[in-house]
Amino acid sequence: MKHHPHKHHGHPHEKPHPHRVLLFALLLIFTFAVIEALGGWWSGSLTLLSDAGHMVSDGLALSIAVFAGWLALMPPSQRHSYGLGRAEVIAAGFSSILALLLSLFVIIEAIRRLHRPSLVQGGTVILIALAGLLVNVLVAWLLARGERTLNIRAALLHVMGDMLGSLSALIAGAVIYFTHWMLIDPILSILIGVLILISSLSLIRESLLVVMEGVPGHINLTKVSNEMLRIIGVKAVHDLHIWTLSSGKIALSAHVFIYEQSAWQTILIELRKLLKQKYRIDHVTLQPEPDIIDCHPCKEP
Repeated sequence: MKHHPHKHHGHPHEKPHPHRVLLFALLLIFTFAVIEALGGWWSGSLTLLSDAGHMVSDGLALSIAVFAGWLALMPPSQRHSYGLGRAEVIAAGFSSILALLLSLFVIIEAIRRLHRPSLVQGGTVILIALAGLLVNVLVAWLLARGERTLNIRAALLHVMGDMLGSLSALIAGAVIYFTHWMLIDPILSILIGVLILISSLSLIRESLLVVMEGVPGHINLTKVSNEMLRIIGVKAVHDLHIWTLSSGKIALSAHVFIYEQSAWQTILIELRKLLKQKYRIDHVTLQPEPDIIDCHPCKEP
């Protein structure tokens, strides 16, 4: 009975579930994408139309993210012994490819408009862009409060791109409204397209690294091996492998050569403690190997 108040006290500090956050963000984005597309068509603004297209891309990306997040919650099975957590990583890669393709389309269309500027209604652009900026800020805030998985980060990348797109549209609308300089619309569209392109390539690279079971970017394989060698009783570390199972879950396996087999349990506890505290690796598989070289003399008659 005494423990119940303590449990309730901790409730306000819990992070919202990523799946619910993504679902709510999805509803917001799809709703405003329709409004922004109609506004972009009515005003003739490429910046608004590209931002609306990017929001549709966001909606698709977030739909994939919601589905992947649901799969990631499923427990391990006989066929998928690690569970389906990597579905989030695949979704992140796919979402990033969508953003990359969209950025290329915006850049190409903007270059075309540089040669043939179109008439844009600045006042309409300002109102819709301001509303879009507020919606994107709200969605980004919701995503940032949740668990920062690779999937959430991919979704956040889309939303940040949208936020820049809305800001770009707002600036373009203001410049056109006060100065009637139409070229600002394609110029800012190119800028936003390039920024989204760079961010997309970075996240695609990170997603591929996970799928190819590469060593996480923030971990140095040699440094980890040297740290393990500092544990008393460890003579050598071989066949060391470190990879990402899913967002936030890193695995490690290695053969550990030790001086005394009887000391293994103590060594194992120390190694697990080191890997958990310093590198946040909690899925550890270590195989002890006796010091065979030192045992050779005792095998001789």
